Amino acid sequence: MSPKLRAGLAMLSCLSLGIVIGGYLFARTQPRSILALKECDHCLSPEDLAGLLASVGMQVAPGALPFVVYETDKTIAIREPLPRGHLHYVIIPKRDMKNIADISLADSAYLMDALLVSRHLIEKDKMHRYRLYTNGPGLQSVTYLHWHLEDDFY
Repeated sequence: MSPKLRAGLAMLSCLSLGIVIGGYLFARTQPRSILALKECDHCLSPEDLAGLLASVGMQVAPGALPFVVYETDKTIAIREPLPRGHLHYVIIPKRDMKNIADISLADSAYLMDALLVSRHLIEKDKMHRYRLYTNGPGLQSVTYLHWHLEDDFY
């Protein structure tokens, strides 16, 4: 077999393997602008790429996330590593949702679980003056639905 043919087969094998691995990793994620090429007004934005990577991480390796303080089968809560003088958690459903506008009835178990995780953290830390919020698409630094739980009097 000639070296050119061998190199071509190796490249084709690597490409095929990459497609199979990519298909496995991204199979349970929501179509995002990088993948849905129709109506692509801000493809490859850093927020969308971060959301896509967050989705893959949540689906494939949730145990690899740092600063996890509480986890259920549907939700992960992490403590903000650099809070600005107050207690700050990020509560992340393990289901790929971009923002509130994209949720459906099928997401309700994940949404309810995220609220129950919030309640657990509020009770655990005896929070009294807290806020729980999520940002819309124009304000998200990561295009992945998550909530911030903050207590100003930590």
